[in-house]
Amino acid sequence: MCGVLITAAPSLAPGPAPAEAARSGTGRAAAPGMTLGGPAAGEPCPRCGAARAGQFCESCGYDFALAGQDTFGPGAFAPGAYPPPPAPAPAPQAPAAVAAPVSWSAAQAPPSAPVRSASAAGTEWTAVVSADRAYYDSIQAAGGPDAAAIAFPAYCPQRRFRLAGSEVRIGRHSRSSGIDPEIDLSVPPADPGVSRLHAVLLRAPDGSWSVVDPGSANGTAVNGSEIPHGQAVPLRDGDRIHLGAWTELRVVRGS
Repeated sequence: MCGVLITAAPSLAPGPAPAEAARSGTGRAAAPGMTLGGPAAGEPCPRCGAARAGQFCESCGYDFALAGQDTFGPGAFAPGAYPPPPAPAPAPQAPAAVAAPVSWSAAQAPPSAPVRSASAAGTEWTAVVSADRAYYDSIQAAGGPDAAAIAFPAYCPQRRFRLAGSEVRIGRHSRSSGIDPEIDLSVPPADPGVSRLHAVLLRAPDGSWSVVDPGSANGTAVNGSEIPHGQAVPLRDGDRIHLGAWTELRVVRGS
C-alpha cells in the first residue's frame, strides 16, 4: 500500500511510544495527513471524492502523503475523467510448424509420371469391323443390278483397328492402284461392294473423328443415313458406319 520495499518480516516487539520516538529519533515520523495509528479513514479524496481507505486512493491512486503537492485540481481524476488502464497484450502464439523443404538430388528424385491433359485424355478410338445382317437385308430389299449375286458370308470374324495418326483410310488393298488402306477390307470374306478407297476417317485437333466419303461407287451411311460425297461428318462414340454390301464399322472411344 505504501510502496516501501518489504525486505524482512517485521518485528512483533512493540515499538517506542510516539512521543518517545519523536524525542529519541528512533521511530518514524508520521507522513503528512496520516497518524501513526493509521490513515484517516473516510477522508474524501481531493481528486475524485472517493472515501479514503489508506495512503492511496483506491479509485484514482491519489497519494494522501503528498497532500498539497498534487498538481492536479480536485475532480481532475474523477471517475470517467481519465482513460482506463490498457488491456493486457494477448499472449504470443507459437508459430505454425512449417515442414522443412526436402531437396532431391538427381539420383534420389523419384520418376515423374507422364501428365496427360484433359483434352488429350481418353482420345483413343477403335474401329470395330463386322458383318451386319440387317444392313445386308436392307440392301437386298432396295435391289440393284448385282444385289442378287451377293451372298451374306457364313462367317465373318470381328476385327478391331486402333485409330492413329491424322487420317485412316478404309477400302481394299490394290497393288495396281497403289492403295494400301489402314483398314483393309479385302481380307476374306471380302465385301464386293467396298471400293478401293471407300471412306476416310479424319482426326480433329480435340481428338474426335469424322468420316468422309471421297466418292465411292456404292456410298457410305452413318447411323442409317447416307452421307454426301466430300463432306466430313462428325462421329460420336458408338456411331455405326455402313458401306459395301454388309460391312459395319462401329467407332468406339477407348480400346
